[in-house]
This record gives sequence, C-alpha cells and structure tokens, in this order.
Amino acid sequence: MTESLRAAAERFEHWIKNTALPLWLGCGLDSATGAHFERLDASGVIDREANARVRVQARQAFVYALAYDRGWCPEGDQAARGLLRFMRERAVHPAGGGYTHLLNPQFEVIDPRQDLYDHAFFILANAWGYRALGEPALLEEARQLVAHIDARFGAANGGWIEGDYTHNCRRQNPHMHLFEAFLALYDASGEACWLARAGEIFTLFQTRFFSASEGVLFEFFAEDWERLPDERGEIVEPGHMMEWVWLLDWYSQRSGRPVKQYLDVLYARGLELGMAPSGLLYDAVASDGRILDARKRCWGITELIKASLVQLRAGHPDAEAVAIKAVDDLFTYYLCASTPGSYIDQRGADDEVVSDIAPASSLYHLIVAAAELSDHCQKTN
Repeated sequence: MTESLRAAAERFEHWIKNTALPLWLGCGLDSATGAHFERLDASGVIDREANARVRVQARQAFVYALAYDRGWCPEGDQAARGLLRFMRERAVHPAGGGYTHLLNPQFEVIDPRQDLYDHAFFILANAWGYRALGEPALLEEARQLVAHIDARFGAANGGWIEGDYTHNCRRQNPHMHLFEAFLALYDASGEACWLARAGEIFTLFQTRFFSASEGVLFEFFAEDWERLPDERGEIVEPGHMMEWVWLLDWYSQRSGRPVKQYLDVLYARGLELGMAPSGLLYDAVASDGRILDARKRCWGITELIKASLVQLRAGHPDAEAVAIKAVDDLFTYYLCASTPGSYIDQRGADDEVVSDIAPASSLYHLIVAAAELSDHCQKTN
C-alpha cells in the first residue's frame, strides 16, 4: 500500500468524522420527534418543506450506528436509537407489520405503501443497531421484518415482488440491498440462517441478474425474471456493478464460495462501459457501450472506491491508482459544497452541477466507503 492511498483514507475519514457527521447531527434531526430531515438545500440549510422518505430514517439510523460502533461519533448511539424508535412509533404500517413509505414535512404518514427496497434498509438498520447497541429487541425486529417480507412479498420463482402496490417490473436493486442486509445480520448475530438467506440472493445473481455472455448486471425484469423487452431491459448501472463487486467479496469471505470470475468481469466491464473521461461513473449505460444516462450521481464514485479495494487485495495492477483517483474525484466533484459536510449530489453530461441539493440518503454510501478504505489501510499496515 502506498502513502498516497493512506493519505486518501485519512482525508476521507477526517471529512466523515469531523465535518459531515457533526453537520448532520447538528441540523438533521428533528428535536420534537427524533426523525431525520430529508435533505439540505444548496446553502446548507435543512429543507423543512420536503416530504421525508421513511427509508431515509432507516439509512440514517444505520449511519449513526456504524459511526458509533467505529468510535467516529460518540453521540451516534442516541441518534440511532431515536431514529429506530421513531420508525416503530410513527412509521409502522396501519395494518400492522412492516413500514410505510412516505411522510409529510410534519412526519405524518402520507403514503402507506410497503416497498421491498425500503424494507431492505429497515432490516439493515436493525442489524447494525443490534451490532452497535447490543439490544436484542433490534435483532428480533429484523427477524420479524424478514418474516413479513417473506409472507407478503415472497415470490414462488425466487426473490420477492416489489411491494404491496401494482408494479410493472421486478428490480435487482432491492435484492442487492437485501443481500447486504442478510450479510449484516450474519455478521451481527453469527446465526447461519442469515448466510443461507444471502445464498438465495447469490443464486439469483448467478442465474438472473448477471449476464455472463455480456459481462454485465441488468436491472429490470418481468415477473418470470426474463429481462424486460423494452428500453428498461437494456439498462446497466455501472455503480451497481461496482457495488456487487464489494458485496460478492463480502459473501465469499463469509461463505467460502468462489466469486473471482464475477468480480473480475464486473470490475473490468464497469470501468470499460461506465467511466466518463473525467473518471466519474455514468448513471446508466447499455451493454453495447451506448450511454443511456450521462448524469453522474455521487454514490457511484463511492462504490468504485469499494470495488477497487476488493480488486487491489486480489492483485489487480491498476486498482490502487483507480481508488486514489476516485477519492480525489469525490472531493473535487462532490464533497465541495459551500457548506462543509454537505455535498453535491449529481453532475451532468459535461460534469456540470445538475443537483446541488444534498439528500441525507447519500451519507449511507459515503460512510461505508470511508469505513472500507479505513479498514483496508489498517489491515495492510
């Protein structure tokens, strides 16, 4: 490991610990309810008129629990507890079991739909809450949520449907985050059942999401898991390909299953198809190289960092340089908002600012990338 990578890790960790977390803890939490506001505006002020997605409460509970567990945020335990309590008291579905989808600015439920993607983060938040706070009730809540999605959304042909609403496709994305949640539950509890549940999703990755012939991960599918015949069936998200590199490596470390053949292809094709001349990742491309959406979200770069660390450990000759540049690009293009600790969320086709609103949800991606980079450097001392 070079000093350049170590310096990048220290820079990123310092920003998370000393700039981002203090900002969001200081202004992001509603003192009356314990809920989390949805976003900051361009001037770094909380947008009190924005509706709040319930999954943002879960993602922020995860952020604060992880930060507390790492010693990055002594107040993180109380913030995580407050958010988990708020979810249980104010965001549960009125019919019982599971959570709702959207709250108004007063944190009242305005959309009671139940969404699979949302529930992946509710499970993840409780897994990390249990790991960081040691409260058995949180592990039991995670178990109940998994039983709920199995009973309500489980599909006979594998995986889960989108939720309790009419949908015209099935997505790999909620399943990817359930894969993450099951791995987190396994790490937190040591219970083998969660590794087995992750194995179910690994099988879906092998048989449905990943195309060996094209070397890419597809996003949208019909009810029978056949790829959609319309333009949505062409969509490849380079950021998700990088995210799967990290997740598959995590799964392999726990299960012993070989995954190198997937990691190498996903990483190489993600770079080949998805990287803009600046080094940022396009939001969406096609497997034949066409750019379908030339915008570039902040989270894509965080996943590139994580995937590059996986490939660096596997001996990829260029992965360290990619990781170092990605951290530098993260600061150059995204962590450069006028308010320290805030960020630019999206760049356009010419890398211009498209959205200078800072959604709280992006902090999930940022803190995981910072933690992975910090851990990598500590392990390779």
